[in-house]
Amino acid sequence: MDEFDEMGYSLSRLTLESDHFDHGNAALHPNKPMHNLEHEVAQLTKLRSNPNERLTRIGPRRQDLPMSTVRMLAGREGNYSGRGGRFSSADRCHVLSRYLPVNGPWLVDRMSSRAYVSQFSANGSLFIAGFQDSHIRIYNVDRGWKVQKNIHVKSMRWTVTDTSLSPDQRHLVYASMSPIVHMVDVGSSETESHANITEIHEGLDFSSGDDDGGYSFGIFSIKFSTDGHELVAGSSDDSIYVYDLEANKLSLRIPAHSYDVNTVCFADESGHLIYSGSDDTLCKVWDRRCLQTTGKPAGVLTGHIEGIAFIDSKGDGRYFISNGKDQTIKLWDIRKMSSSPTRTPGLRISEWDYRWMDYPSQAKGMKHPSDQSVATYRGHSVLRTLIRCYFSPAYSTGQKYIYTGSHNSYVYIYDLVTGAQVATLKHHKAPVRDCSWHPYYPMLVSSSWDGEVVKWEFPGNEEAPAPFPRKRVWRRHFS
Repeated sequence: MDEFDEMGYSLSRLTLESDHFDHGNAALHPNKPMHNLEHEVAQLTKLRSNPNERLTRIGPRRQDLPMSTVRMLAGREGNYSGRGGRFSSADRCHVLSRYLPVNGPWLVDRMSSRAYVSQFSANGSLFIAGFQDSHIRIYNVDRGWKVQKNIHVKSMRWTVTDTSLSPDQRHLVYASMSPIVHMVDVGSSETESHANITEIHEGLDFSSGDDDGGYSFGIFSIKFSTDGHELVAGSSDDSIYVYDLEANKLSLRIPAHSYDVNTVCFADESGHLIYSGSDDTLCKVWDRRCLQTTGKPAGVLTGHIEGIAFIDSKGDGRYFISNGKDQTIKLWDIRKMSSSPTRTPGLRISEWDYRWMDYPSQAKGMKHPSDQSVATYRGHSVLRTLIRCYFSPAYSTGQKYIYTGSHNSYVYIYDLVTGAQVATLKHHKAPVRDCSWHPYYPMLVSSSWDGEVVKWEFPGNEEAPAPFPRKRVWRRHFS
């Protein structure tokens, strides 16, 4: 706790004269741009997080600073925007995105093994954390972070590599270094879920008939489709797998890359497009509507000079970000993809292995000569494990930030448009592999190899805030 300086702000202490971005000291950084992003995504981000033009005309203020919350509220009450005293979604994002979840942290749980996975459910009522000692815990956020289900994993190899909660929040799937993915009933009355003892952990076999069974490959990444009917997985045998849950069988295997497929996700709600990232340094886009005809990716995106650790989609079927072992996050627009990779012989660092070696100093700042990315973000470190990165929530921030864990035990928050580090969360004593920003409330939870799961929030008092229904208060006041 001593490493973190509290913000000392709360909504009740806002002052009329404050037109500045609300900030503390050690945790927040001056907004020093790393780049000037003039791409279309920058304009979309501004449209989704900038206030109504009429609201900006309320009283004198410095035009180079964000409009203060008090002025925004005054403008809403005076119906300056002509919306009947209501905020637009962009007005709401402009207000809520100013209150970064940097206060704390408060302990959620402490385990005796490394935490590998941590994610909020889509509505923020549940939180899932997966640990290396064969435990997955589901916390009920509405009920003071009470453990709703303690899952004892079946047939785990090495660690829980990934989990995914179904859209209806009824089932959780978990993966390990095995072709068998297991599914658990989240809504059952059993708190202690022992595989096939107190509850059935249904096994979903991702191996094809040509495989020799057993542990022929492992799964690094798994995701539900938006309709909950399918699962997509990335594996150690360089492939992408799609599993049809209604038919209860494997429906598609794509020999996708030349090395491990560390990360996969659906691009949008349609489920037609799949993004993948691999240790071959490439991001690929797959269109299932034409895959049977071509057998090839719809496109390839080149830019990382080391393997891809994680991909997160913006959800619009156009943009995504990737975390790379070259110590960068890259923002991509799939309209810039090419039909085949642009390779530069000798660009990768020979004999370097991120699992036990530091990144060579001579490689820092190195850029691929055929980089197709829209923007690059630097400052965090991707070493020892597949560190994850994400867009900030659409509801409260308009996805104007990118955040990531880091090998150096911090959580970093970047401004999407400027590339500036706007906050660094310092608490953990070991790598932060995963972290998750609440979809509505200014709360972020980080999980680390030190075994701790902690939450960061905006409020500036010294007591741990009530977890929810404060979410509903924020949604009502800023709608």
